[in-house]
Amino acid sequence: MPAFQRHQEEKFFVTAAGKEPVPSIYDPAARELSVVVPSYNEEDRLPLMMDEALDYLEKRQKQDPSFTYEVIVVDDGSKDQTKEVALKYSKKYGSDKVRVLPLVKNRGKGGAVRMGVFSSRGEKILMADADGATKFPDIEKVEEGLKNLQPWPNGMAISCGSRAHLEKDSIAKRSYFRTLLMYGFHFLVWFLCVKEIRDTQCGFKLLTRKAAEKTFTALHIERWAFDVELLYIAQRLKIPIAEVAVNWTEIEGSKLVPFWSWLQMGRDLLFIRLRYMTGAWKLETRKYN
Repeated sequence: MPAFQRHQEEKFFVTAAGKEPVPSIYDPAARELSVVVPSYNEEDRLPLMMDEALDYLEKRQKQDPSFTYEVIVVDDGSKDQTKEVALKYSKKYGSDKVRVLPLVKNRGKGGAVRMGVFSSRGEKILMADADGATKFPDIEKVEEGLKNLQPWPNGMAISCGSRAHLEKDSIAKRSYFRTLLMYGFHFLVWFLCVKEIRDTQCGFKLLTRKAAEKTFTALHIERWAFDVELLYIAQRLKIPIAEVAVNWTEIEGSKLVPFWSWLQMGRDLLFIRLRYMTGAWKLETRKYN
């Protein structure tokens, strides 16, 4: 099973007034939707995403007062003003709606998402990238994808945003080398881990609370390839998965370093397949304190 440790400082959200203890994924849901935003050195790109997301969520709540939400910004050990930027939104909208969770050190995107998921209150949990590359109102599309999977076995289902329909346009804008890396990665994902999902890496995924609990407690990979392991676990646990086309725009400032990031992800894909096959990694889930 994966080793998981939460530092003492990570057991609290920071607010303009001080600190608030984080809840647990094992608590009953207290909000309809949690939005988990992993953020590492995102002081420049985070405001655009937060403005769009909160504008949508506030309008939705005004139209339907029974709709409740929270946005959890996980500051993944940033060296810039990411935490301070997030705290401005917490102060504006209230710490019950915008919650800021600073991590003691950088864990990687997968590790940051897991910390946010474990600290969420939502009946449904949405992963959303801090760059705002996916238009936030497209949450309605992934919600529809989740709805179409009903009845959910044991309350578990996952709906993945997908950029696969944009692949031809993206190839035209990429260099030959980056296109080659992309196809190589897609082949390894298909060959080693996940065959049914064309785009495993889109950072716009919606999970039921139970599905989030089961998959993230078994997750080992904490960096870029965590999405692949997440979906691999879901398939092994027979959790139904939908893939839904969403709007997507490439935003400058990506943390991916073309060659080395793909190399790391390729290595992680091999680890996923081999370690589950040999039994070195287990799928039994357990509660984390």
